[in-house]
Amino acid sequence: MPLKLFSEEKSSGAKHVIAIAAGKGGVGKSSVTVNLARALSRLGLTVGVMDTDIYGPSIRKMLPEDQLPQQKGNILIPAVSDGIKMISMAYFRKEHEAAAIRAPIANGIITQFIKSVEWGPLDFLLIDFPPGTGDVQLTLSQQANLSGAIMVTTPQEVAVMDVRKAMNLFEQVKVPFLGIIENMSYFQAPNSQERHYLFGKGGGERLARDYGVPFLGSIPIDPKICQCGDSGQSLFADGDMSPGAADFLKVANNVVSHAAAMKKASQDVLKEFELVWKQL
Repeated sequence: MPLKLFSEEKSSGAKHVIAIAAGKGGVGKSSVTVNLARALSRLGLTVGVMDTDIYGPSIRKMLPEDQLPQQKGNILIPAVSDGIKMISMAYFRKEHEAAAIRAPIANGIITQFIKSVEWGPLDFLLIDFPPGTGDVQLTLSQQANLSGAIMVTTPQEVAVMDVRKAMNLFEQVKVPFLGIIENMSYFQAPNSQERHYLFGKGGGERLARDYGVPFLGSIPIDPKICQCGDSGQSLFADGDMSPGAADFLKVANNVVSHAAAMKKASQDVLKEFELVWKQL
């Protein structure tokens, strides 16, 4: 469906608006976004996903829609996949069509996603950031009213180094960090207790310690994560959960608890400020 630009602004309606970001491509950030959304949904929470990769959106394949997005006047109604609401540039161009879009147009599309999508009430809106630290990332950081950012890395130092650069961007625009997720942490063969650390060990935990932010958990190299992503199936569809599914549920529970604590802390600060202001 064609995407028409318009200006009417809508509130996200989300209790928590969380950026899922990394400094580079190839760390599985979109896969983490999708499976975290599915895990939060499995916990009984209402979830939305905003795919902001204008040039290479991939989330639609991993979250195939039961209901396509709709445009009602100046408002976009998101697609729905297994109860998860979703918006993506993938709905507004042909599947194999190249996105030859200059930065000002890309920024305009992102602004439209932020201001004109009618999400309805949500517990979590997860925004899948594109890799890098350019115009689109700045627009999202400044306009999306972010509650916090989750940084995704793999264990090796090269990935951690690039994530540090992305974290510097969030620090500059005063977006707090909800925590770190380490993806592709290890491989564990079926019927074996031995873990193989193919890309090094502990990079995500060191990064969390260095920045004084929560380490939300590790996600293993699990063939079922790849299979479910390619087929658009849920990692949590059957009762016999793979190691990846179990770890995503642990991460989701950590995200819920840390997001609640972060919101309470910000509310406490606001109340203290209001009290001081009244006293003045």
